[in-house]
Amino acid sequence: MRSEEEITNLVLNVAESDDRIRAVLLNGSRANPNVKKDDFQDYDIVYLVQEINSFIFNHSWIDIFGDRIIVQMPEEMSFGRSGTEAFPYLMLFKDGVRIDLSLFPIDKFEKLNKDSLTVVLLDKDRLLTNIPEPGDQDYWIKRPGEKEFIDCCNEFWWVSTNVAKGLYRNEISYAKEMLEIPVRTMFFKIIEWYIGINTGFSVSFGKGGKFMKNYIDPLLYEKIISTYPDAVAGNIWQSLFAMTKLFRELALQIASAMHFSYNLTEDKNTSGYLASVYNITKEK
Repeated sequence: MRSEEEITNLVLNVAESDDRIRAVLLNGSRANPNVKKDDFQDYDIVYLVQEINSFIFNHSWIDIFGDRIIVQMPEEMSFGRSGTEAFPYLMLFKDGVRIDLSLFPIDKFEKLNKDSLTVVLLDKDRLLTNIPEPGDQDYWIKRPGEKEFIDCCNEFWWVSTNVAKGLYRNEISYAKEMLEIPVRTMFFKIIEWYIGINTGFSVSFGKGGKFMKNYIDPLLYEKIISTYPDAVAGNIWQSLFAMTKLFRELALQIASAMHFSYNLTEDKNTSGYLASVYNITKEK
């Protein structure tokens, strides 16, 4: 695998030798001073360019970055388009390096999403002198309002009934999808806010909650991880009940700390419904 220095030099050499490329930005985890580096971090690169269509007309120019396992160009696909001015090349190379390289027209720079994880690697025209030092503050957990909290709780309990319905019908794929998408999304919201309260809303949860174990008790982390079931119906039931128990515990702590109301009636009624469906299912 090529080193970070090798990739950085390659990215810069390509830019320096092409007058159409006016600036180079590094985004993402490699720009985050709070993330430990490893070989599997992507290189999230932005080339600010003139004459963007001259790049897109013939994609062979990206061959200079190395031999690829696979490349994706979302803007040319039937799904995945960003709807922005950017044209991304997502490239995984045979040595394991991944570069997500986006072209962006420099004359529309004001439309570029400039987040706090941005490092200027090259600025030929000295247009980017006001970019601050990188930090992950744009990704910190956001403090909820009471309505958002109440809506999250309502959604969690509502969609949990779909898991029960799927298990009653022995529709395992449906039950798993309901558990892992709508139910877990709300479950993770509650975990985020719980961490936010305990850290002053000054840390990032990370995609898929990948940073949460840094901010919670190891026992709680193990309980959360145990809610990921296999495809056995009984284990899905146990995961659902474990999630509802943890959800209730954390939601009550959030409500107390932030002086929000928590709908115990909604909780009790839905929990009773889930238990009744479980009992009926066992008797089938």
